[in-house]
Amino acid sequence: MARTPTKPDDLDAINARREALLAELAQVDEQARVAKEAARDAGRPILLAALDRVKIARMEKAEARIIANTIGRLGGKAVAEHLGALPDS
Repeated sequence: MARTPTKPDDLDAINARREALLAELAQVDEQARVAKEAARDAGRPILLAALDRVKIARMEKAEARIIANTIGRLGGKAVAEHLGALPDS
């Protein structure tokens, strides 16, 4: 059986394919960035809807910021567990 001769790859075709793949990778990276950003803020509508249904005593802006930052840092589940462990007054 005769071997088929190997011909050298076309450098221009390789470079064009490489550029196309890099452009596709950049697009995928952007999609991942947008998805991560959306996931980071996915709980906002649920929290705001819950806050609309309860009465909240006056608080300082700094207190509200601490609460929001803690939810952002630890997540809603961890904050809810800690708050749920507080004794009722």
